[in-house]
Amino acid sequence: MASSSGNSNSSGSTLLQISGSEEDLHQLMDERKRKRMESNRESARRSRMRKQKYLDDLMAQLTLLRKDNNQILTSINFITHHYFNIEAENSVLRAQFMEISQRLDSLNHILNYLNDPTLNNGIWVYETEPFETSADSFTNFTLNQPIVASADIFQY
Repeated sequence: MASSSGNSNSSGSTLLQISGSEEDLHQLMDERKRKRMESNRESARRSRMRKQKYLDDLMAQLTLLRKDNNQILTSINFITHHYFNIEAENSVLRAQFMEISQRLDSLNHILNYLNDPTLNNGIWVYETEPFETSADSFTNFTLNQPIVASADIFQY
């Protein structure tokens, strides 16, 4: 029995060694767990900081893009207003062009009439009919008078 009690003592010291080793192992595992948790916290903190910086950068970019957008809209409104003014002015110029073209056509028609070889100094000459002194001839005479106009009436 002595040997069993000796065994018992040696088993007890071995158990103490094992339990001491287990306790050291638990402490080591706890230390590793604590370090891992601390590392994870630090990593999460850095991740939150990166995310916050990213959001701040996005907000700054959004502000800049809104500013650019407002400038572009202002420019578009100015250009559109300018376009409509030019379009209105162009319409007026087209109308003036058409009126002047019509006047030019009328003047050319008058010039062609005046330059007609059958006219004598702007007076229509009837080559086939002799001049009559009756009332009917007076009507023909007044209808065949030249149109006298100064250049002032054709100015715009």
